[in-house]
Amino acid sequence: MTEKTSLKSLLDAGGLVVAPGAWDAITARLVEQAGFPAVYMTGAGVAAARGYPDYGLVTMSEMADSAGTMARAVSVPLIADADTGYGNELNVTRTVREYERLGVAAIQLEDQVAPKRCGHLDSKEIVSRREFVAKIDAAVRARTRPDFLIVARTDARAVAGLDDAIDRANAALDAGADVVFVEAPQTPDEIASIPTRVHGPCLLNVVPGGKTPLVGLREFGQMGYRVVILPGVLLFNAVATGESLLADLRTTMAHPALPPGMTIAALFQRFGAPEWDGLRARYQSAFRETSHA
Repeated sequence: MTEKTSLKSLLDAGGLVVAPGAWDAITARLVEQAGFPAVYMTGAGVAAARGYPDYGLVTMSEMADSAGTMARAVSVPLIADADTGYGNELNVTRTVREYERLGVAAIQLEDQVAPKRCGHLDSKEIVSRREFVAKIDAAVRARTRPDFLIVARTDARAVAGLDDAIDRANAALDAGADVVFVEAPQTPDEIASIPTRVHGPCLLNVVPGGKTPLVGLREFGQMGYRVVILPGVLLFNAVATGESLLADLRTTMAHPALPPGMTIAALFQRFGAPEWDGLRARYQSAFRETSHA
């Protein structure tokens, strides 16, 4: 992985890394083309794209397949959700190896009991701190690239309280995690306190309509957060826009007007058409030169 695609290099440079959520190559490309420095692979989005709610129903191989497709489609770092690691320390080891092999920049592992639930739903359960730390240790030992980062997520705030969540986050850092993610703080004071109590880089999950109050992204950076993910920003709006457009189409039976500047050629340009056109032109030129030799 080059410096251009290293999340570690972004963190080392300082400042706040904002990573909107994506679930396939289309949405990952949109995030990159909008100018964001990183993409977040949302497990909820991957589950929805396969027809399921975020209830831990998607397998490791399905998640890894999505991660590989997205990592290949963009040149910015991909932070990829890997749920609970899909089993014990051995399963975590294989999960890390698969994600790393596919070009992912960072893997996110959490301490929920499998099958997990969306972090902003009720009725979550968590494993023991010892089991969580053992999984993080296994993940750290399994990686082979120093710029492949381990993001340790704890859902303990909803189950055992903020103090336990902070203790778990610090224990994960002690085990070698590079970034920690305390899921679903419930008040502005809780949000602000986490970076001051955790002795390492912190990630915050921003979910409109979820458990965490919404604050301006720049303000999160001023609080000390290093990474902010927005898993649902595209998902919510894509679903709502699609529903509205299709309802209008069903009612009017008139083809909707294309968005300004959107043509078939312009659409394909967003997904690499100029590169492929250039390759085709080069090969055709070489063939013509050979045929005339």
